[in-house]
Formats: sequence, structure tokens, C-alpha cells
Amino acid sequence: MIRTVEAEPRVSAPVLAAYSYCEAVTGQQARNFAYGIRLLPLPKRRAMSALYAFSRRVDDIGDGALDHEVKAGRLEDTRAMLSRVREGAVDEDDTDPVAVALAHAAETFPIPLGGLDELIDGVLMDVRGETYETWDDLKVYCRCVAGAIGRLSLGVFGTEQGARGVERAPEYADTLGLALQLTNILRDVREDAQGGRTYLPADDLAKFGCSAGFSGPTPPEGSDFAGLVHFEVRRARALFAEGYRLLPMLDRRSGACVAAMAGIYRRLLDRIERDPQAVLRGRVSLPGREKAYVAVRGLSGLDARHVTRRSVRRRA
Repeated sequence: MIRTVEAEPRVSAPVLAAYSYCEAVTGQQARNFAYGIRLLPLPKRRAMSALYAFSRRVDDIGDGALDHEVKAGRLEDTRAMLSRVREGAVDEDDTDPVAVALAHAAETFPIPLGGLDELIDGVLMDVRGETYETWDDLKVYCRCVAGAIGRLSLGVFGTEQGARGVERAPEYADTLGLALQLTNILRDVREDAQGGRTYLPADDLAKFGCSAGFSGPTPPEGSDFAGLVHFEVRRARALFAEGYRLLPMLDRRSGACVAAMAGIYRRLLDRIERDPQAVLRGRVSLPGREKAYVAVRGLSGLDARHVTRRSVRRRA
């Protein structure tokens, strides 16, 4: 059983300031993530902001223009900070607000901090310029950079007492992370190519005649780019369907948070499926009003009830 922590003792001024910094980072840079965590109660929202701020720092190192050796060194410095958090060696007056907030969040919630080590490992794979021959290879990367975030988030959310199948909650959280990351990969396929990165599996690219890559606004000549996109969309939808089994195991507001974030990405998939070449012309996104609608739908519990009914039908 993963316990849920709702009550919070008084938070000191230095810790509040550290959380405020993390919440500012989240509000400025996490366009989709921020819509979901708004639905959480304050202690959980703060903890999720601390996780995001740490993750953003790691991603920014990986995406920056520094030499590979410098990036690797800074990532290891970040891992050392994480070790201080794990060991309880971060004081409230520490000069790093992310460390202070993350340390407090880890004291308040049963967060599996090893997931942040996995995130660092995944970004190191980016720094090394790794490519992926098969979907099984890509899953290793996706589990590091996204599945781990799902499991970390579950430490903040907790699960409902007596929820059926709760022992599989970390697995479902991990799978939802994979679904979100594969959606990101499809959305950013041209941007990543321009940065010298290829994430889609080489055997999938070859199957659809896309091994030449995506450096321009049109697919490689003679390729079946739409077929490639539709193939990956089906894979992502299957991951969402499996990961959504997590929703009935969460309390209402945590379930709403997950449903909102996942719902935004599912709608991105819909747009990509309708117009596959849109990802080569620019970044596919949702307008704010549509994101707000998805958040309201999540808070209503519609997605969680739909998953519950579908599971009951399957068992019957």
C-alpha cells in the first residue's frame, strides 16, 4: 500500500520561499504540467513543483549548448545534490531553493527519490547522443525520463485505501509516463532532428521509408510518413489505455491532476493523427481554453469513472 499524506505541519519561511521559487519555475515553463497540478491541494502542489523544478534543471543541462563533458559534470553535480537530499543533509537556509523544497517534499511524502537518479541517467543518454534500434530500446530511455516521473508523482499522490489492484499502481504510473513521452517524441520530431537527435526506433523508421530523417517541413521522398505517425499513435494510445487504470486508485483531486495532464496529451495525439505532417511544420499544441476544458473534465471524474466501468466490463 502506498500511503497518502494529506496533513502538513507548519512550513517555515525559508521552506515557503523555496517552494515559491519552484512554483514560479513551474508556472513559467511547464505549460501542460501546470494545468494538472493546479487541481491538487496545496501540499501536493508544492511537492510536485519541487519535483518539476529539479527535473527542469536536469533537462536544461541536457538541452543546453555546453560541451558534452561539461554537461556530464553538471549532471553529476546535480546527482550529488540529490544525494544530500536523500541523506537529510540539506538545511532550510541552504542557498539552493530546489534542494530545500525537494528535501521538505521528501520528508512530507514517500517520494522514491531513486526516480530522479533515473532521470539523470536518461538525460546522460541524450548527452551521449544515443539512438534506439527498437521500441524495447526506446522504452529504456522513456522509463528513465518519463516513467520515473510517473512513479515519483505517485509518491506524492498516494493511493486510495482498499483500491482494487493497488499493488500495480507504480506500473500504471510508469506506463502513463511512457505514453506522455512517446507523444512528446512525435510532437517534437522535427525540432529534435534539427538538434541532431533521433528518438523514434530505427526499425520503425526503416519500415516506413523514413530513415533519411526529418530536417525539413516535408517527409523524406517516397516515405510513408503518415503510416509511421499512425503506427506510433496507436502504440501511444495502447499505453494510455493501460496507464489509465491508475485513475480509480487515486483520490479525486490526484486523479483529476493525472486525467488533466494525460488528457491534454491524448488530444495532442488526436491532432497529430488527423494531420501527421503538422509535426514537420511546427509544434502542435492546444489552446488554453481547451486545456482548461480537459482540466474541468478531469476534476469531474469522468475519465476515472469511464476507466472503472471498462474494467468492470472486462472482469465480467
